Amino acid sequence: MVPGAPSRAIRATAFLFFFLLGSAAAEDAAQPAPEYVKFGLLRERDLTPFGFLRLDMRPAHAVWAPTGGWGVEVLLGYQNTWAMSPNVEQYLKSLPGRRRLGPADVAAIRALPGEAYLVDLELGLVDVTLHRKLADHWSVNAIFSAVNYSGGFMDGAIESFHNTFGFDSYGRPAVARNTVNVILDLKNAQTVFLNAHLDGGLLDPTFALRYSVAAAPSPWNLVLESAVKVPIDGQRDFLSTGHADVGLQATLQRFAGRHAAYVSAAAVRTRGSVLTATDRTEIVPTYIFGYEYSVSQKTNIVAQYYVSPSVFTHEDTDLEGLLKTKYQMSIGLRHRVDASVWTFAITENMRNFDNTPDIGFQIGWAYSPAFMR
Repeated sequence: MVPGAPSRAIRATAFLFFFLLGSAAAEDAAQPAPEYVKFGLLRERDLTPFGFLRLDMRPAHAVWAPTGGWGVEVLLGYQNTWAMSPNVEQYLKSLPGRRRLGPADVAAIRALPGEAYLVDLELGLVDVTLHRKLADHWSVNAIFSAVNYSGGFMDGAIESFHNTFGFDSYGRPAVARNTVNVILDLKNAQTVFLNAHLDGGLLDPTFALRYSVAAAPSPWNLVLESAVKVPIDGQRDFLSTGHADVGLQATLQRFAGRHAAYVSAAAVRTRGSVLTATDRTEIVPTYIFGYEYSVSQKTNIVAQYYVSPSVFTHEDTDLEGLLKTKYQMSIGLRHRVDASVWTFAITENMRNFDNTPDIGFQIGWAYSPAFMR
């Protein structure tokens, strides 16, 4: 895939996606739009540890609000990452029993042929987003975030799931559960955190400007957004790269009765990383395909597919697992109660398991008078 330009497969998928929606929802299209309110794509960001501190454009919402309208979102995202190079996986599988990794294990991993890495942690993110509608087509939002790194609580449940269904353990049974272990021995990164406590705290805030081509509910809409991540206190380990990132995003939205389809493309100019020493500037594209279905006037189901190239290049590593494109699938349920909307979603790694979280969850609450319209 060429950075910044969709591949033929992505363009074909988008075309087929909208064609099928139009065919399947032809009867629903005649129904009045306000009967089934749509909220848009899940407003979650990528929680992959390797590129976590960069700006990640939040998927565009589909809420119609009057001029002067406002809203607030609170989102809790949580994920478990167990990722490693093939040589580390083989090393862990050779160990007898479960243990806390120590200096001897670090030395053994560094002695393995080629590059090696292990990232074992859980990450919790809280986003608070404030929205304001300035005019018919224009609105702004600001996102304030905090993160917590830990060993977490999900290792046992994931191992039991793997055992129950006969999936590969990927070396998990060799390492003490619910601990933070980060070992990197790459071209431009030598990092070790064993049984560690990593400091959490406030991340850099993000400020965004949104333009909606349609000024009122319409079967079609195009949403254009720009955003900037502003460093508040220079470089901070695991909290900020110390650099400002900027991004652009375009989202095509199609509404037809109970159905809605979304295709989004974004590009972020970013610099720096959470786990590696790279400080180069690069453009990172992201593509999202989504479908929303109104089960009732108050309950919606959303499914979306996330595709984004790796933030790594051969300048950082030659390990194929870190260079592969990221593919993640999210499925969510939304329910409106008066002026509030509650969201629960699950995100699962779909193809390349060495550069994205194994599984993640999102719980969200949003409030706006617009939900009562």
